[in-house]
Amino acid sequence: MTGVELRDIGVTLAGRPVLQGVSARLEEPRVGIVGRNGSGKTTLARVIAGLVAPDAGQARIDGADMAADRRAALATVGIIFQNPDHQIIFPTVLEEIAFGLTQQGQRPRAAEAAARAMLDRFGKGHWAPAATHSLSQGQKQLLCLMAVLAMRPRVVVMDEPFSGLDIPTRLQLMRYLDGIAAQVVMITHDPGQLRGFDRILWLEGGRLIADGPPDAVLPRFEAQMREWGGLDDLAHLAG
Repeated sequence: MTGVELRDIGVTLAGRPVLQGVSARLEEPRVGIVGRNGSGKTTLARVIAGLVAPDAGQARIDGADMAADRRAALATVGIIFQNPDHQIIFPTVLEEIAFGLTQQGQRPRAAEAAARAMLDRFGKGHWAPAATHSLSQGQKQLLCLMAVLAMRPRVVVMDEPFSGLDIPTRLQLMRYLDGIAAQVVMITHDPGQLRGFDRILWLEGGRLIADGPPDAVLPRFEAQMREWGGLDDLAHLAG
């Protein structure tokens, strides 16, 4: 099993510590990371994907430093952002999926063939010529998922991928996720999206404060959120 190894990760942004001393070795197929807004979840997602270089520590996958070795990061890990409009850059579905494959060194014809094969795998071959701007938000998230999977990453990091989606669309995308062979690391503030996961990390104030199986971590997390939500003192609200 692929291992995501976080070694004493520290990140400071605009003079503020966002992550402090985060360490964990993630080998389970499905790992969830929970926390309130501002807890450092998105920054950690970007560190794992090699998009943010930590000020302290290292994020390694199968021994490769994701921030230092961009070629290894491109081949090893894919990330899906909360807003697909921040990820999609090409005018047609086929071009969007093929782009990552050309970045990995495939020739254009081979990349196009692989992109069509990915669309067929999901029963979306008819999407190939579609304009990306014409897709719904749920369809755009599925496109991002297909584009990432076409690159055959061993780890897929998902940063609040279902935010703003209606329940049927969310359930459909969750079913697609169930069939993914890659390790999935999902960032969310919603414990309901992590039922059936193997392991949960809980971040608070940039620190890892709990790590374990869902039935041990999630009830504590939910109880703490309810407690803070019931306070009149607004100091615990995330900024």
